[in-house]
Amino acid sequence: KILSADFPDNKREILREETVEPKIGKELLTRTLWSIFLALVLILGYVSFRFDYRFGIAAVIALFHDAIFTIGVLVLVQREFSIIVVGALLTIIGYSINDSIVISDRIREKFKKMRKEPYNVILNTGLNEVLPRTILTSTTTLLAVLTLLIFGGSVIADFAFTLLIGFIIGTYSSIFILANIVSLWQEKFPKKKK
Repeated sequence: KILSADFPDNKREILREETVEPKIGKELLTRTLWSIFLALVLILGYVSFRFDYRFGIAAVIALFHDAIFTIGVLVLVQREFSIIVVGALLTIIGYSINDSIVISDRIREKFKKMRKEPYNVILNTGLNEVLPRTILTSTTTLLAVLTLLIFGGSVIADFAFTLLIGFIIGTYSSIFILANIVSLWQEKFPKKKK
């Protein structure tokens, strides 16, 4: 209205208008879930091959946790679910698996060096050694995403908000969920050290 008063000769013109029908929204959700499922299966295969199947399954459970809880927060705060959010969810999965791989690799190194120690001592030592790196990396990433959320404008707000929530949840899960699942698994079904 203000611009119309200052510039009466310029007429407003709608160049493009988009709507998402319920059928398209359902299709987007289905494709999103399939994308996440495929990503998790590929990650399970890689981590199981590279480390141990226990770490692979624990990593996939942690990633599933990240995706579900991030979607839950988006629903809770009533954010729009779009293709941009799908991209953010897949980015979160990629970021979280990177953290999980770093932690798994450190724990694997500790298994080689501390063979005579109890399983939980090895897990805790590996986690404690990688914890400062994980916290520093996550903090700097969160600051960058927060800057994007504050100064990025409305076009990128959903993407940045989803990343912010997902990275917080992902950092938590890679530290606390991955190793705990592996530890619980070891307690229930002990695997002998080589």
